[in-house]
Amino acid sequence: MRIILADDHTILRNGLRLLLERQPEFAVVGEAGNGREAVDLATRARPDVVIMDIAMPGLNGIEAAQRISSAHSRTAIIILSVHSDEAYILRALKAGARGYLLKDSPEGDLIQAVHAVAAGKAFFSPAVSKVLAEDYVRQVRQHGLEDPYDLLTARERELLQLIVELKPTKEIADLLNLSPHTVDTHRGNLMQKLNVHSIPELILYAVRKGIIR
Repeated sequence: MRIILADDHTILRNGLRLLLERQPEFAVVGEAGNGREAVDLATRARPDVVIMDIAMPGLNGIEAAQRISSAHSRTAIIILSVHSDEAYILRALKAGARGYLLKDSPEGDLIQAVHAVAAGKAFFSPAVSKVLAEDYVRQVRQHGLEDPYDLLTARERELLQLIVELKPTKEIADLLNLSPHTVDTHRGNLMQKLNVHSIPELILYAVRKGIIR
């Protein structure tokens, strides 16, 4: 599994390289100290996974992730950040990141994240998931809101699970014995009920609800 590391701190990159290359299935094929270098390196090396920070000089990690994911859809991106705020996570997802970890996460979380995103799945630091879930529960209680998840049908809940696991529409259709058009219709209905307007927002909602981690 070919990996690129992008962070402006050399010591951190060295530590990540040592951690990752303990795994026989991983190979760090390049390092970048800023976002522009990461984009150029991804074009040359065509890695399976890019692990990058958000705060980098020249071009930040969110913008770099957007450029890499647009040009190389098969390259999975993990954001490794100090920020657990929902706004940062949503921006990362919209930029094409599949994983989001905090820099103080246990080493095992990063290994799991690389395996997950390389397999086409989403992965979030358990600490991030916990913060988002607690914040969601607090908002619902403070404002006396009804949880829109309760409005979903059993089929829509099943579909929600498959969508946020990043399964393609055709695969979902085959699994549920539905036509792709029917899957699209159900997707639109559940997003309307949950008041979300994009797949990244839907993934973030699923993390807050504990549907995915």
